Parts: sequence; C-alpha cells; structure tokens
Amino acid sequence: MTWIITTEHPRTPDATALRRDYYDEVASRYWDRPATEHEIDEGLTDDGTELLVPPTGTFVVGRYGGTPSACAGMVLLEPDVGELTRVFVRPEARGTGAGGLLLAAVEKTARAYGVRRLQLDTRNDLVEARGLYAKHGYREVEALNAKQYAEHWFVKDLAPEGLDPES
Repeated sequence: MTWIITTEHPRTPDATALRRDYYDEVASRYWDRPATEHEIDEGLTDDGTELLVPPTGTFVVGRYGGTPSACAGMVLLEPDVGELTRVFVRPEARGTGAGGLLLAAVEKTARAYGVRRLQLDTRNDLVEARGLYAKHGYREVEALNAKQYAEHWFVKDLAPEGLDPES
C-alpha cells in the first residue's frame, strides 16, 4: 500500500475524524484513562482549527491504501515562523513512514508561505513524537511558550524551496 498526502480543509468529515482521534489519543494518554466523547468535544471547541487554512495555515490528510489514516497542520505565528501541530497517525498505520511524509508535506507548504522556521511543543509522554521530530531534523530548544501541556520544544530551520540546507 502507498500513502497519498493532500491538503484538506480541517473540517471535512475525514479531517474531523482524524482530529477527534488525535485529541482522543493525546487526552487519554495524558489522563491515563480513555477520554469521554464529552471531553473530546470540549477539547476540540475553540482549538484554533480555523487557523489551519490559507492564509493563516494549512492542514494535510494522509490516506494509506485509500483510508484516511494520518494528519498534520501548520499555523503561521509570524510571517517567517510557523507552528507544527496535530501530527497524528492512526495506530494501525504506524511504522509505514507516514510521519516523515506528513512533515515533508507541511514543510513544503510552509516554505511556499515564506516560513523559514517551524517550531512545535509537545509533552513528556509523547515519546514517539519527540523521536519523529528529532529523526527529521528538528532540534530540541529551550521553552518557546508557557502553554499548559508544553514540556518539550523543537525547531527546524527551513531552507528556501529548491535549496539544499547543507550547502
């Protein structure tokens, strides 16, 4: 099977289901118990999803063998700085390379927006996410914000489209 990663509005049925699954997983892991439907609904209320569309951001959906199985987003914080957010791969599709493909898709769009640095925050318990970011060139830095659930911060400097960052 292969991955197809496309830009999609974050409120389409497939994107909404992926965002719900993302929130369910991160909330359930944080609370060390299954999140309730009410908690998921509450967590997705006023969560900034409206910023995941042009001109303030982007949202991508990954389909594995035609099934919506992954997502990621980016929000512009400044004209040249974006925040990577909502990176998620459904459990049954993990280990298939989706994470790297999602990051590449978001980074490509970020470059087209003029973003030169992507940053993100994550938590202690999201070990797999931290490993993914490090593997794909994100470096851990000092705190970038004081968000409630932020415990680790990463940045990646993006070379302009078409330029090799190593040259």
